Amino acid sequence: MKLRLTTLILITLWVAPAFGQGCAMCYSTAASTTKEGQRAISRGVLVLLLPPVGFMAIGAGLAFCYSKKRDEESE
Repeated sequence: MKLRLTTLILITLWVAPAFGQGCAMCYSTAASTTKEGQRAISRGVLVLLLPPVGFMAIGAGLAFCYSKKRDEESE
C-alpha cells in the first residue's frame, strides 16, 4: 500500500509541471470569444480527446482478454 501511495505521489509530482504549460495567448483568445465560441472550443477539445481515449480503451480491453485467455491456457 505504501509503495502504491509513493508511486502515485511521484507520478503526480512528475506530471505537475505539465499543468503549467497553458499558453497565455491561447487563453486570452479563448476568453475573448463569445459564449458560443467558447462552447465550440470545449466541444472541439472533447472531439479531439475521443480517438486517443477510444484507442486506449480498446488496447486495454484487448490486453485484458489476451491475459485472461493466456491464463486459461496455462491451467
